Amino acid sequence: MSKELKASPVKVQEFLSQHGQDFVVQQVPGSTRTAEEAAESIGCRVSQIAKSLIFKHGETGEPVLVVASGTNRVCADKVREATGIVLKKADASFVREKVGYAIGGVPPVAHNASVQTILDQDLHQYSEIWAAAGTPNSVFRLNPRHLGELTQGQWVDLAQ
Repeated sequence: MSKELKASPVKVQEFLSQHGQDFVVQQVPGSTRTAEEAAESIGCRVSQIAKSLIFKHGETGEPVLVVASGTNRVCADKVREATGIVLKKADASFVREKVGYAIGGVPPVAHNASVQTILDQDLHQYSEIWAAAGTPNSVFRLNPRHLGELTQGQWVDLAQ
């Protein structure tokens, strides 16, 4: 893995450093656009990928970040039951405008503005997880406890 970073991963690295974290953003030679590609490039299980998905809040129209285990599909009904939030699909321009990153590289942190966050409780089973860091081939390793602290997210059973 390379240490030379582009602007978006640098933004993520600076956020992590400013929040007292020593996690290191890394460029990988392969794509991390999908959880399967990320796991293959990193050499971990797909379920250890913390994929960041942006939705629209059904009532406010604001972005909602769902960080799910790489093997899980998000069940909108479970999210609604647990949080009261109705998730709507967000298109690529909405994601870029609201959080500052393109789909396939959205990190769980360092967004343009504060984003309500929902976290997949299945990630708790791992001591080490991997998240996107701003581009389709940048990642950083962390653990679920730090993910919760950094995002202030709500842990939910959200798997379909």
